[in-house]
Amino acid sequence: MPIVVDIDVMLARRKMSVGALAEAVGITPANLAVLKNGRARAVRFSTLEALCEVLDCQPGDLLRHEPGPD
Repeated sequence: MPIVVDIDVMLARRKMSVGALAEAVGITPANLAVLKNGRARAVRFSTLEALCEVLDCQPGDLLRHEPGPD
C-alpha cells in the first residue's frame, strides 16, 4: 500500500508503549495494531486527531505516501 503509517517512529520518540497510546487515545490495542501495521483500510479523523494530540505531532508525522512501482 502506498500509504505508510509511522506510529512506531513516534512511539519510540515519545518513549511510549502501544498499550499506553491506545488507552490515551481511547481505542483498543488490537485496533491500534491494525493501524500501526498498515492493515487499516481507513482511519477516522477523530482518531487521527487524538493520536496527534497524545503524541504531540502533526498528521504528516504519522502518515506518508510512498509510491510503488508503476
